Amino acid sequence: MSALRIGVIGGGAIANLHLTSYAKNPDVEIAAIADVNADRAATVAAQWGASRSYGSPAELLADADIDAVSICTWNNTHAELAVAAVEAGKHVLVEKPLARTYAEARTVQEAAEKSDRVVSVGFVRRFSTNCRVLKSFIDEGRLGDIYYAKASAIRRVGNPGGWFADKSISGGGPLIDVGVHVIDLCWYLMGSPRAVAVSGNTYERLGNRSNITSLPRWKVADYDPAKNDVEDMANAVVRFENGASLMVDVSYSLHTPSEGLNVSVYGDRGGAQLEPELQIATEVLDTVVNMTPQIRSGTFDGVDGFDTEINWFVAACRGERENIAPAWHGVEVQKILDGIYASADAGREIALD
Repeated sequence: MSALRIGVIGGGAIANLHLTSYAKNPDVEIAAIADVNADRAATVAAQWGASRSYGSPAELLADADIDAVSICTWNNTHAELAVAAVEAGKHVLVEKPLARTYAEARTVQEAAEKSDRVVSVGFVRRFSTNCRVLKSFIDEGRLGDIYYAKASAIRRVGNPGGWFADKSISGGGPLIDVGVHVIDLCWYLMGSPRAVAVSGNTYERLGNRSNITSLPRWKVADYDPAKNDVEDMANAVVRFENGASLMVDVSYSLHTPSEGLNVSVYGDRGGAQLEPELQIATEVLDTVVNMTPQIRSGTFDGVDGFDTEINWFVAACRGERENIAPAWHGVEVQKILDGIYASADAGREIALD
């Protein structure tokens, strides 16, 4: 089988992570780069040995020699570009979140269902070794029935600014940016149950913390402290049709002594902490036992995660593996995100369709 010819849409930081992993895969040819900044597209194409560069995504999607695309653009273009790519006959890996809203996400699922193309959502943390090991324990029934999970992604000194701080582009703040990762991890490990209700809160109390100089944080190139209309903190309880529940809290800004990411799931035979380091708790001979799997990395490894995600996507496009992050997964996670925002606006628990 010939190499899969890849086009990457977007020339920023996330695109670089995709390209780094594609370059390691012997079954891939990096064929083209597209970016709304044509000069940047040409620079990135030259860096990665792509023979073509385009100043618009439409030009790349019209290229009949492209088999598959990675969409590495701002959130407001994810759904539109994913649909256009599928309709152009391309396999698609679209960065998380799938869209800004549930309605947008549904358009991608509908396009995918009408096509034989692979459409995968960039839930990269699913692909890291720690998550894959824990998922194997759960799938073998070692933790029993998973009925409760906790997800937390706490930052404390402000948002990155730029499009991250512009709701019309991003769709929201930390909930849709970093919260999507931990919510997806819990939902995936719980067996992807249907969410039926959510009670959520969002807060805009601390803003972008532009006054903070004592601690460093990453800021985008066009950071402007005067522009910010996204939440700085959110929390929620999500209920599922099987009776399971998920508690989540996320922030860009919070007065807390430390920040970090925590993901835990609990079953009737055992529980596990996935982040900050994989540990499993269970009972053996009427004794409580903590187990630490001996693996390459007990926490999320970005290189490992992106390499595995890209390799998995390429294999799925070639018909060699099942797509484990299909479009409908992105839609269900987006429904939870939308539900949290809607519940916060309503000031009460709401039912989900």
